[in-house]
Amino acid sequence: MRQQKIKRAWVAGILLFAGMAGQAASPNDAWRGVHLWLDNDADARTLAATLPKLAAAGANTVVLEVNYSFEFQSHPELRNPQFVRRTTAHALAGAARKCGIRLIPEFNCLGHQTFGRKISPLLRVHPEFNETPSASLADTNIYCLEWCPRAPGLNEIVFSLIDDLAAGFESDAFHVGMDEVYLVGAGECPRCHGTNPAQLFAAQVNALHAHIVGEKKLQMLMWADRVIGPEFQGCCRFDNPHNNLSGALDLIPRDIVMCDWHYEWKRDYPSIGLLAGKGFRVWPAGFLPLQAASRLSDFALAHRPEVVGYLATTWNETDMAHAPDWPPIRDILPRWRGAEK
Repeated sequence: MRQQKIKRAWVAGILLFAGMAGQAASPNDAWRGVHLWLDNDADARTLAATLPKLAAAGANTVVLEVNYSFEFQSHPELRNPQFVRRTTAHALAGAARKCGIRLIPEFNCLGHQTFGRKISPLLRVHPEFNETPSASLADTNIYCLEWCPRAPGLNEIVFSLIDDLAAGFESDAFHVGMDEVYLVGAGECPRCHGTNPAQLFAAQVNALHAHIVGEKKLQMLMWADRVIGPEFQGCCRFDNPHNNLSGALDLIPRDIVMCDWHYEWKRDYPSIGLLAGKGFRVWPAGFLPLQAASRLSDFALAHRPEVVGYLATTWNETDMAHAPDWPPIRDILPRWRGAEK
């Protein structure tokens, strides 16, 4: 009798979860992903209304690059002028569940702390965290400034921002960025001087992993370009062959999902095999032109189950409302339906 009650309760729990999740994806389904920037309430509401169309287009996962555009409770001084409110994030999470879409927030870590004259709140409020202190925070000759991974007090602040975002979007996973890092260990920072840049990069990844996976029990994702190095990434104008951090690949945990982006047409994408051979799960990510995105998708499909799915990055080439009709989403994601892991 007791076993029957346990079984009925277990079945009821499964049915309740299924009801909450709407058309929830099977755990074996491929991750059919869309990467979007989200930096204000209006776009969040538009996205909530667009989610059913994204699901119909094939998406079951949406990575939301929010960065500092959130109603942080731990450090309100680090909010961008426009931001997503917590109540709006919760509403978006509920809308995503109804459509069977998994939301994964992203916060750019280490790199991308400036864009031209646009300075991230973290470096603006804490200029002592700058990895290259001689560089002006508004220096447009530098692609993007970075924070120092050894700066005292930095991780505690970053972890609190991550916690706020994960709670706000009710997520079971978190994307930490870590792409296009070119300045770490450049030799100027007195805390990092003389240390191998790949070790500095790996130390930051490991600190994030210890908090996100070890303490918060979330899944962790990151961009893969720096750890595969210029030998495998060196086909894009955003690559820097003078900054090889590939030594970090053997220094970081294997349960991190590697988002392996490539935006140019190639016959082969050997980084997928490299990462899979090291024990990582790989999520290839394409963009434009459409022919290149299609080639990466076809290559990845042929190498299942080494990859978990396909991620379409948009980079503001489409707005929220029209994302379901954007060709790299509309034409590619349906190919991944039924592609089990």
